Amino acid sequence: MKKVSESQLFELEAHLAGTLKPVTPPSELVQRMRSRIRFPQPKEINWQIGNWRRLFVVYGSVMSGLLVTITVARAFFYFFRRDI
Repeated sequence: MKKVSESQLFELEAHLAGTLKPVTPPSELVQRMRSRIRFPQPKEINWQIGNWRRLFVVYGSVMSGLLVTITVARAFFYFFRRDI
C-alpha cells in the first residue's frame, strides 16, 4: 500500500472542493425526513426508563430461577449418580 503525504491529501481536498458542487436535496425528501424524525416527550422517556427497570427485574428473576434449577439438578445428579 502506497503512503500518501499530508500535503498531497490537502492538495486533493482542495482540488475536490473546487471540482465538486454542493447538491441540495429535494424539498419533498427533506419534509419526509422531518416527519419521520421526532423527539420523544419527557413522559415517554420516563416510561421507557421504567420499562428498562422492569426488564432488568424480569431478566434477573429468570436468571436466578435458572441458577436454582441448575443447582438442584446438579445436586440430584451428584447424589443419585454416586450410588450406581
